[in-house]
Amino acid sequence: MSDEPKRADVRMAIVEAAAELLRDVGPGAVTTRGVAERAGVQAPTIYRLFGDKDGLLEAVAEHVMTRFVADKAAGQAAAAAADADPLEDLRQSWRRQVEFSLANPAIFRLLSDPDRVLDSPAAQKGRQVLEARVHRLAATGRLRVPEAHAIDLIQAAGVGTIQTLLVTPRERRDPSLGDAMMDAVLARILTDAPAEEPDTPTAAAVALRALAPQIDVLSEGERRLLMEWMDRIAEAATRPR
Repeated sequence: MSDEPKRADVRMAIVEAAAELLRDVGPGAVTTRGVAERAGVQAPTIYRLFGDKDGLLEAVAEHVMTRFVADKAAGQAAAAAADADPLEDLRQSWRRQVEFSLANPAIFRLLSDPDRVLDSPAAQKGRQVLEARVHRLAATGRLRVPEAHAIDLIQAAGVGTIQTLLVTPRERRDPSLGDAMMDAVLARILTDAPAEEPDTPTAAAVALRALAPQIDVLSEGERRLLMEWMDRIAEAATRPR
């Protein structure tokens, strides 16, 4: 075996050992000695591979989040392939995110740090999965706001909901808070019309914007111009009146 595969195996063993300690005991248990013992390596190996404890924690957060996002992406692809209801798909994804974060509070806190999120491939992939779910919803004519605005609202509400639940003692947590917040966000971003029957110019513009890249009878330049026009109509709905 060459050095590189061996190095990758050792690194993964350390990350998984640290992830177990982080999940089962908490950040305080993720010490160099504790991780080294669980992974079956010498403490200097951790410093050589990760630099310091912060470097190890970042690697752990990325590893755990990457697995979770991969599962979400697979679920989103399956829902799209099965032509599942995009609204129910979004609701289920929201619930899974809240449940995951409550089960992994240390990971949530690490990845809710703005400086870490900006450089996190897992966090960026997670946003792309959310973008795909919102795009499917937009294509049905149900969005009353631009896709980007809807995504920002969902993410902001999700972070706030999770933080509120985490700082509340377990016995006092409101189990309905997550669904209630999702309902509030949906009331802000959705129209009242059935799917595929936009009831406002804004909803129609958002739907056409979502479908514009698929309109083959237009040239690339014409499609870009159409998308620009639809963006203007949709963005007007988010401006203060």
